[in-house]
Amino acid sequence: MSSGYNDKSLQLFTLNSNRKLAEEIAKHIGVPLGKCSVSKFSDGETQINIEESVRGCDVYVIQSLSDPVNENLMELLILTDALKRASSRTVNIVLPYYGYARQDRKARSREPITAKLVANLLETTGADRVLTLDLHAPQIQGFFDVPIDHLQGVPILSDYIKGKNLEDIVVVSPDHGGVIRARRMADRLKAPIGIIDKRRPKPNVAEVMNIIGEIEGKTAIIIDDIIDTAGTIQLAADALIEKGAKAVYACATHPVLSGPAIERIENSQIEELVVTNTIELPEEKLINKITQLSVAPLIGEAIVRIHEHKSVSILFD
Repeated sequence: MSSGYNDKSLQLFTLNSNRKLAEEIAKHIGVPLGKCSVSKFSDGETQINIEESVRGCDVYVIQSLSDPVNENLMELLILTDALKRASSRTVNIVLPYYGYARQDRKARSREPITAKLVANLLETTGADRVLTLDLHAPQIQGFFDVPIDHLQGVPILSDYIKGKNLEDIVVVSPDHGGVIRARRMADRLKAPIGIIDKRRPKPNVAEVMNIIGEIEGKTAIIIDDIIDTAGTIQLAADALIEKGAKAVYACATHPVLSGPAIERIENSQIEELVVTNTIELPEEKLINKITQLSVAPLIGEAIVRIHEHKSVSILFD
């Protein structure tokens, strides 16, 4: 991308969740990040000031809904409201990571569908479009009545794995729900797939049951969208080694890595965990086993294509 993007009607803003990624995206496009400040009143309420004109501009706000998710969501809603009131032409929400996406349906009585609530909040506040990456459940796109562009992390992860020149690869989905994702990676790597059939007795607790597919003597690549407490991939790696895999690698788009995740990865049989920077990781989580790839070129290219009314799907065809 050029060092300076000529269309001054495109403006980028970011908040506190992932400033580093936003700076990379701005650099890729060739525009500066818009000036705005985030502070708190003494009672804890969030205050946001936009420090330059946005009148008539198409504004793209970059904010991941990662921990602390409620604070990051509130910042996003307040800035969206401020931008609409400041007469911006459109407000386009860029969510590298869509928090609450795992609460996408009623699995039991009296449960909320919080992923839909977040969609409602963003639309009510004034979002004209949403750009996101690897939704936990693709049907969340249907929760919105505004256009939503859904990018994929698989090409970035696949290219990295391909560059390692590993032999006898099998791509493994950690559950039945991730088979389509595993198939996409397998097609890119020209490899077979395997599926781990697991039962989850309660949230964040996984129990591996059995493995479908030929694993013995192969290098297994586990692919998932989110790694949270890392219980699933730790158990999956153990099961794959038990079934005769000669090595296990793991890939995921969103490194939530909460609770005991880092300790589990460190002590697991996984050779390397490859993730993207949709969620900013503090130094203490960047252990030697973790490799973080940037999604800035992908998101930056998507923003420019949206702004210029070009196809976005070409980015992952």
